[in-house]
Amino acid sequence: MPLANTRHDDVDDVDEDRAGSGPLHFPDIRAACSPAEWKVRVQLAACYRLMDMYGMSDLIANHISARVPDEEDAFLINAYGLLYEEITASSLIKINGKGEILAKPDFGELGYGVNKAGFVIHSAIHRARHEVACVIHTHTWPGMALSSLSCGLLPMNQTAMRFARIGYHDYQGVVLDLSEQESLVRDLGEHNALILRNHGLLTVGNTIAEAFNAMHRLELSAKAQLAALACNTDLNPVSAECIEKTFQNYQPNVRRPFGVLEWPALIRKLDRRDQSYKL
Repeated sequence: MPLANTRHDDVDDVDEDRAGSGPLHFPDIRAACSPAEWKVRVQLAACYRLMDMYGMSDLIANHISARVPDEEDAFLINAYGLLYEEITASSLIKINGKGEILAKPDFGELGYGVNKAGFVIHSAIHRARHEVACVIHTHTWPGMALSSLSCGLLPMNQTAMRFARIGYHDYQGVVLDLSEQESLVRDLGEHNALILRNHGLLTVGNTIAEAFNAMHRLELSAKAQLAALACNTDLNPVSAECIEKTFQNYQPNVRRPFGVLEWPALIRKLDRRDQSYKL
C-alpha cells in the first residue's frame, strides 16, 4: 500500500462514534514479527509513552521511528491518528524508504495511515545514516521557541554544552517535498541533534534509549535557555576551551553510551503505570 494514499492533513473519513468510543484495541501481531522486530516494537512503543509522560508529545502530531533489525530498508513509525499514550507495539506501521507500507495492523474503519511529513523526514535520515536506529522529532513549546531564536542553542550550562556542535536546518514550509530531504540530511551531518529553525527539535541515536536521552537533554537545554534569557540579565560566560572540554567529555569514546543506565529505570517507571504498550 503506497504512502501516497494517505493525505498529509487527514486520513480517510472515519466513524466519529467509533473514534471516540473509548480505548482502542489492536490485534496482537507478535506472531507475524521476528523476535528482533517485536523487541524493537515494544521499545519504540515504550518510547512514545515516555515522551508523552515527560510532556514532549503534541496530540497526534510528530513522530518517532525505529529501524527494523535484519531488514535492509524498513522502519517502524506511528499511525497518524493515535495519541502517543495510545500507541502499542502492535499498532506501529512498518514502511520502507519509498513510502510503501510493508505491514499495518487492522485499524478497521478508522483507516489510519502514515503522515507524509513524518515519512519525508524519517526516511531521509534512515537512508543516509545506517548506524541510526531511532529518530525523534518534537514540537514542544520550548523546542519551538528555541528554534525561533536567531542565536540558536547557547552553550550556557553543562547540559547545553553536550550540544555545542549541533545542526541547524532552515525552515522551508511543512516538510512534504522530497526535494528537502537532501538539505535535511546535509544539515544534520554527523550530529546527533538538529534544530529545525522555526519548527522544532530532532535527535537521533544508535539505540532508542540513546535517542530518547538526547531529546530529553536537548529539551532541558531549551527550557534552561528560555528561562535564563527571560531574566533579562547578563549570562555568566564560559570560555571556549571549557565548552570544548565539556563537549568532548560527552562523546562516545570517553563514556558509556547514553541511555544504558536510565532506560531500564524508565521502563520500570512506565511499567508501574501502564504496561499496555507491550501489546
